[in-house]
Amino acid sequence: MTHSTTYQTIAIDGLPVFYREAGPRDAPVLVLLHGLPSSSRMYEPLLQRLTDRYRLIAPDYPGFGHSASPTPAEFAYTFDHLAEVMTAFTAALGLSRYSLFMQDYGGPVGLRMAMAHPARVDALIIQNAVAHESGLSELWGPRRAFWADRAAHEVELRHNLLSLEATRRRHVGSDPRIELYDPDLWTDEFAFLSRPGQADIQIELFYDYRSNVAAYSSWQDWLRRTQPRLLVIWGKYDPSFDISEPDSYQHDVPGAEVHILDAGHFALDTAPDEVAEIVRGFLGDVPAGIPAGRFTAMT
Repeated sequence: MTHSTTYQTIAIDGLPVFYREAGPRDAPVLVLLHGLPSSSRMYEPLLQRLTDRYRLIAPDYPGFGHSASPTPAEFAYTFDHLAEVMTAFTAALGLSRYSLFMQDYGGPVGLRMAMAHPARVDALIIQNAVAHESGLSELWGPRRAFWADRAAHEVELRHNLLSLEATRRRHVGSDPRIELYDPDLWTDEFAFLSRPGQADIQIELFYDYRSNVAAYSSWQDWLRRTQPRLLVIWGKYDPSFDISEPDSYQHDVPGAEVHILDAGHFALDTAPDEVAEIVRGFLGDVPAGIPAGRFTAMT
């Protein structure tokens, strides 16, 4: 039995935050944190497949999707601030315990949330999100140059990150099966990025991405110290993040369960059934607090 998705907005510190929700209200909660330049829409495949057993809640960050998009002068677009808003969002919904599914930008947002309030988090699910410098691909050369000298490299960075070409590349990557990708995935996202003021928001937030890289060592220390219940799902055709990253997570958390998929940066684009099956097995079959201790390659 599946449950209909509802589309709602709640005020967080006076800011309208949009979210999708589906599943029984008394079921275990899975909070879904999206990436760039997506929104809660990317999780529709899971909302259609997992709501018989779980309560799924997928918010849009400020500046994304259907949430409010104040200008950078009105709102500080930093990952610290997004994590604060998302933490307040979970509190406003009365969520005292939940698991986190984190993709791309969802990684730095969710890890901040988990480290600030570890008792609230039952499990972490990471899908192509990085916590080690070795996980950043060669695409990050222009991005590092932008962090070092913003004025000199902002034009190049806008093309590297926000162009139609870059938006398509994020989805397809090196996957040879391009016929499996719906072009609406990137044309819709590029239309979103082309809205007035949106590029300025995304550039401001990406300039703060350097704070994530600076925090990697502290995130790794926390993972090693606390050994959270951890699932890593990795699309191997990702152009932005290196295939070595799952091994790095398993080095930090030896009991992590890791799955390598024939998929790209957004694994739900082409492998929604596999991702849903993996998540169901991880959350449903492994008691909280007990490491899974499995490594699986799926091709």
